[in-house]
Amino acid sequence: MIERRVKAKPVNIETRADGVRVISGYAAVFYDPTDPGTEYEMWEGCCERIAPGAFNRAIAEQQDVTCLFNHDGDAMLGRTTSGTCRLSVDGVGLRYEADIPETTDAKDCAILIQRGDVSGSSFAFSARSVNWMTEDDGEEVRVLIDVDLHDVGPVTHPAYTSTTTSARDAMASLEAERKELAEQRKIEADRVSVALAMKRG
Repeated sequence: MIERRVKAKPVNIETRADGVRVISGYAAVFYDPTDPGTEYEMWEGCCERIAPGAFNRAIAEQQDVTCLFNHDGDAMLGRTTSGTCRLSVDGVGLRYEADIPETTDAKDCAILIQRGDVSGSSFAFSARSVNWMTEDDGEEVRVLIDVDLHDVGPVTHPAYTSTTTSARDAMASLEAERKELAEQRKIEADRVSVALAMKRG
């Protein structure tokens, strides 16, 4: 299942010493308990956080990640396998930069960024490892531990960019994931209870 998240971190246009113009920004940010904007509300009573290290494997494996405008495969800005898109991780999150190609879509995107019309970034991913936990206030939290990356890039709106149907399918899958984990926890708790009872007996 491919999921998409959007963060309203600033997107920048820079010019390198060699004259190449570059789009850069943070496609994702790690959870910071002092910053409410670093968690994503999935639905009421449930949020998602990204753990530091979630992107390490994907980057180490040099996964084929495209830089797209609005997740549109026809509006490509760069690609990691060609070296025109580069990914890195720091204390903030997943940073990307892409050399702006001489295409109409890329030039239009750059103009919109410079005007301030486009200010958010997004990433598409498939979760490989997640951890569900419940806060003291009852809120459920999904923590992304390890993900595969598909694309990164600037986006127009800080919201899901998939269709309504796709978004519903994603939510249904996540709810099933949560219920499965809850069932696993219950089974494990029952095993511990039985083991303790046998030990006492």
